[in-house]
Amino acid sequence: MDLFPSLQKRYSVERLSAMEAQRLAHEISFGPVVFQVSRLMVKFGILQMLLDSESGLTLDELTAMSGLSKYAVQCLVESSLTIGTVLHQNDRFVCSKAGWFLLNDPSVKVDMDFNHDVNYLGWFHLEEALLSGKPEGLKEFGEWATIYQGLWQLPAGAQKSWFAFDHYYSDEAFGQALQIVFEHKPDTLLDVGGNTGRWALRCVQYDADVQVTIMDLPQQIELMRGATEGQKGAERISAHACNLLDRNEKFPENFDVIWLSQFLDCFSEEEAVSILARAAQSMNADSRLCIMETFWDRQRFETAAYVLTQISLYFTALANGNSKMFHSNDLLRCVEDAGLTVEKIVDGIGQGHSIIVCRKKSRQASLKT
Repeated sequence: MDLFPSLQKRYSVERLSAMEAQRLAHEISFGPVVFQVSRLMVKFGILQMLLDSESGLTLDELTAMSGLSKYAVQCLVESSLTIGTVLHQNDRFVCSKAGWFLLNDPSVKVDMDFNHDVNYLGWFHLEEALLSGKPEGLKEFGEWATIYQGLWQLPAGAQKSWFAFDHYYSDEAFGQALQIVFEHKPDTLLDVGGNTGRWALRCVQYDADVQVTIMDLPQQIELMRGATEGQKGAERISAHACNLLDRNEKFPENFDVIWLSQFLDCFSEEEAVSILARAAQSMNADSRLCIMETFWDRQRFETAAYVLTQISLYFTALANGNSKMFHSNDLLRCVEDAGLTVEKIVDGIGQGHSIIVCRKKSRQASLKT
């Protein structure tokens, strides 16, 4: 397995003492409790109270300020003390560095809301999902084959957290991505899996002449129309409704750029090859296909690799039952099998994204392979 050097160093040797390893094993066994206690320390404002205090707060002071019972505060604070988000100094509780990150790291907030509102009940069905290859946890919300078919019917809180999660990890990358995608000044762009149209809007506002077509499920197209209505450049955004899991569904032809952002990780490798192959069939010699994904093996920081490999199990338990965050070699193999060739790979985009720029294989190259 190929990994960036920083990850290879981290994952190839045992780093923990026996006592540290035992502690980690217990942290894993009590993971659900740790999650909920930490979430409530944020929700009830206790961590913020500690952070805002000059020298910390006593249990009685926290009880009076929070409006909770002394019992509730004591349970949460004592648990947080052993978790490591709170420290005890001079008979007062103070917020630790880990507590600070719980409050101030925007990715932590997005991930915590996503896991609580969207995934938490579904995780209970992970074993079933791994055995069946279906998103068994999705039945906590409804009887759909994938979460994308029922996204607009999710409870308001779950829908809000899902979109916040999706947008957070893509929006940070869009500025750099636009420079790469518009390097050759495309006139037309096909946005595959365009969701609510945020990327399409960025494109038409970045280039005053480009025409963008969003290709997505009919339900998503309706969401997109509502989200883009009245926005600058929206008149240059059109739609092509389809179900890409239908292998007979062809791509519209001869777009200058085909854009797939955080899209192929929603499909199995076999499905990804089918989608890419149909995209390749629609391309001409000058077309480019750009794939933006967060590859867990190409992360500069180990924490990002940790987050991404855990997110993979959301796809297993709730999204579709058969996809994951890609190791880059796996997706590059799909690209090759689909009749495409890689022109370049750009890493370090936004929150750890990479962009693979592909061209259609020439007929001669295809015959050689």
